[in-house]
Amino acid sequence: MNKDKLLDKSINLSCNNCIQKNNTLYEDSWDFKNANTKEYTHCFHSYPAMMIPQVARRIIEIYGENATLLFDPYCGTGTSLVEANLKGINAIGTDLNPLARLIAQAKTTKIDSKVLDKYLYDFTNYLFSKSFKEEDYSTITLPCITNIDIWFSKSVQYKLAIIFNYIIQKIDNVFIQNFFKVAFSETIRETSNTKNGEFKLVRDKKLIKTEDLDVFGIILGKLSRNKEGLINFIKVCPQNVVSHIYSFDTVLSIPYDLVPQESVDIVVTSPPYGDSRTTVAYGQFSRFANEWLGFHNANKIDNLLMGGRKNNVNNFKFNNDLLNDVITAISNKDNKRAMEVVSFFKDYESSIVNVSATIKKGGVVCYVVGNRTVKNINIPTNKITAQLFEQNNFVHMETIVRNIPNKRMPLMNSPTNVPGQTGQTMKNEYIVICKKI
Repeated sequence: MNKDKLLDKSINLSCNNCIQKNNTLYEDSWDFKNANTKEYTHCFHSYPAMMIPQVARRIIEIYGENATLLFDPYCGTGTSLVEANLKGINAIGTDLNPLARLIAQAKTTKIDSKVLDKYLYDFTNYLFSKSFKEEDYSTITLPCITNIDIWFSKSVQYKLAIIFNYIIQKIDNVFIQNFFKVAFSETIRETSNTKNGEFKLVRDKKLIKTEDLDVFGIILGKLSRNKEGLINFIKVCPQNVVSHIYSFDTVLSIPYDLVPQESVDIVVTSPPYGDSRTTVAYGQFSRFANEWLGFHNANKIDNLLMGGRKNNVNNFKFNNDLLNDVITAISNKDNKRAMEVVSFFKDYESSIVNVSATIKKGGVVCYVVGNRTVKNINIPTNKITAQLFEQNNFVHMETIVRNIPNKRMPLMNSPTNVPGQTGQTMKNEYIVICKKI
């Protein structure tokens, strides 16, 4: 099938800022500035650079009309998985961050509300039927948290330990335990001495959390909110659809017993903008929770993510002139930073090759990407993404540009890595749509 025929069957831009497909009109605005991004289980947990559900929802409505399987190779907390399930589509996601997988699992797992109520009732009674005094703290074992006294007051440490011990020892249902762990994780972050709105671990010297912080009240509030979101999700989601969340690294390989070749109808994903050490610090954001929950290598996650590996990339050339030109331009200013960009795109290219093999002929990939700036040089990741898929038997259908008023991103970053020199982060993202031929 040639490109013109594919484009005829795809979205056609019509007049008056509308998109038309199969006689259905869609507003040609992807900003969703005033949208409720916390519907259903999307309310569960904050996370860096989350794709808002309305974007995933509209993509699935337009391109997943007859889909039965969605795949998200960098699923994060599972936004696209939730939206796929709500549309009656089974979903598979993978992520290397244990906290992200925990949240995604909890957001897509249907739990009987009556059973959940029993555990919530018992937990509430436990917290408020006992008077925890400071002298009781000596009997409580604290987890091994890096620099725990810097990041948490003594009172908060012990209250968090009381909650965690209850979750592990008193909750025998793994799905309900995950539900509680998600609320616990968010409570950890909120009661730590970190600056609000920061992804990286930055101690707030002006506002150190007080000893009498209501840790128990905070987690009960999270649990109540999450329960309401779960109930709303279950009401709408068909019972027979499921999501499976895994931990395989799509850069290295995709286990075909989990995601068979040419089995996927649609990919809806938002890959990392760059390596976590210099862009969005997913690992730092989740380190406290990963440590409290006992996940291994909690402080090394950013090194495991895309672009975090130490690759031998000197003099490496891509089969992509645009990407090579960008890297040359960065290298003329800072060779070390250029090699970091090479390392990221080397991983990115490998992942795209592996993901491409899972897509059916006629299947669609939708990558929501950002064009980051390194050394004041803009990297056109949207164009590079389209070209990489074209090298793997896809045709580029279109790229949609949207403002990102709702995406949780830092307002400023340091593109030069020089202390005190900052620049605005990206204000737009690009939805790159490609179809396998």
